[in-house]
Amino acid sequence: MASIYKSIFDNVVSSILLLDQQLCVQHSNQAAEQLLKISTKRMAGSHLNTLFHHLSSSTQLFSQVFETDQGFTDNLATLISVDGRSVTIDLSVSPLEVDDEHFLLVEIRQVDQQQRISEEMQQLTQQQLAKNLVKGLAHEIKNPLGGLRGAAQLLHRQLDEENREYTQMIMEQADRLNNLVERLLGPNTHHQHKLHNIHQVLEKIIKLVSIELPTGISIERDYDPSIPDISIDDEQIQQALLNIIQNAIQAMGKSGHLTVMSRVTNQVTINGQRHRLAVEIKIIDNGPGIAPQLHNTLFYPMVTGRAEGTGLGLSIAQTLIQQHHGRIDFTSRPGKTEFTVSLPVIKES
Repeated sequence: MASIYKSIFDNVVSSILLLDQQLCVQHSNQAAEQLLKISTKRMAGSHLNTLFHHLSSSTQLFSQVFETDQGFTDNLATLISVDGRSVTIDLSVSPLEVDDEHFLLVEIRQVDQQQRISEEMQQLTQQQLAKNLVKGLAHEIKNPLGGLRGAAQLLHRQLDEENREYTQMIMEQADRLNNLVERLLGPNTHHQHKLHNIHQVLEKIIKLVSIELPTGISIERDYDPSIPDISIDDEQIQQALLNIIQNAIQAMGKSGHLTVMSRVTNQVTINGQRHRLAVEIKIIDNGPGIAPQLHNTLFYPMVTGRAEGTGLGLSIAQTLIQQHHGRIDFTSRPGKTEFTVSLPVIKES
C-alpha cells in the first residue's frame, strides 16, 4: 500500500480496515485496534469474519462491492465483538484502487455514545409524560377509593357477624387497590444519603432472594474490590436492585445463571451530565430475553412481559435510581439480558 494512504489512514479518527478481494485485512489503523480489541499485528491477513462475533451487515455485501464497483453504507449497524461487547456503528464500505490493485476501504464509526444520549433524553421526556398521566389518574382513583373504604367500614360496624363477610371483602379490596395506587404514585420521600459499601447492599439483596431461589438457578458474584463507598440511600438502592434481580430470576423460571457484577467507570455521561467517576452494577441472566416490542416502553408503569406481573417493579426502580442522579440501561437477546445501573460517585459536601 502506498505510504501516503497508510499515513492518512493512521491519522483518521474513525476505525479503518483495508480489505483485499478475499476480504482479508491488509491494513488497519489504531482506532480499529481500539474498537475491535485486536492488535493490528493480529489483524493483518485475517479474514473479515474472524474480527468479530457478529455483524448485522452481511459479508456478501462486501464481496458485491468488487463486482459492482459501488460502495454502500449501513447506519446504526450492530457489531458484536469477539469478547461479547455489542457496539452500534455507522459503516461505510467503498472500492479503492491502489497501485493497480483493488481493495475495500471499510470505515467504522462508533455511535453508541451519541445515540445513547439522544435516546436517554427522549426516554426521560416520554417517561415523565407517562408518569404524570399515571399519577394524575392515581390521584383521581385515590380520593373516591378512600370514601368507598370509609363507607364500607361504617357499614361493617352496623351489620351482624353473618353479613360482615361482604363488607370485610370490600375493605380488603379497597386496601389492595390503595396499595397499588401508592406504588403508582411512587416514592415521594427523600431520605438522607450516607456513605455505603455497594457490595454490602448487594449481599443483603442476594441473601434475601436466596431464601426462595429455585434450586436450578445459580448466582455468581463478580465484584470490583476497588470501588469506593458511595453516598446513597441504601434502602432505596436495595429496593431498585431487588426489583431488577427478582425480574431476572422470574424470567429464567426454574433454571438459569445470574451474574451480579460491579465495576468502576471513568468520565461517564449520565442524564446529560458528565461525571468523573461512576459505579456500574450489572445484573446479567441467561433467560429467554425481553420481547423486542417491550424494549421502548419497558420502564413505563403497567408494562410487563409476564401475565402475573404488575409492571411496576422496573418503573419504581427507574424512579429510585433517577433520584440518585443515576441511570438504568439494558440490552437483551435470547440467552442474555443485561441490566446496567450507573450511579455517579458524588463526594459528600
